[in-house]
Amino acid sequence: MQPTLFDWSPPCRVILFPMHRRVGRIRSTAEKMLAKPTDRAAESYRDQVTDGLLRQMAKAGIPDSTQDEQLGAFWSAVQAETIRLTYRNNRPGDNVA
Repeated sequence: MQPTLFDWSPPCRVILFPMHRRVGRIRSTAEKMLAKPTDRAAESYRDQVTDGLLRQMAKAGIPDSTQDEQLGAFWSAVQAETIRLTYRNNRPGDNVA
């Protein structure tokens, strides 16, 4: 018996939206990290975000090596945004007395 068109399913490939392009999530995470009162609180928040992102990628079937790569890119983007926000808030002349 020959398979019909309806028996065939194309191979599935997950296409991940690159983490370093998730600008809204990156900005939100950087803002929340800066708002934390202590380094310990910021570290705890970072762990929560990391766990959530890893669960999300695992659920989507993303291989571990790709998860690590994407997570690293995300946190690099968050660090760059944190630096940008810090610089923007500390420019000379911005404080009007």
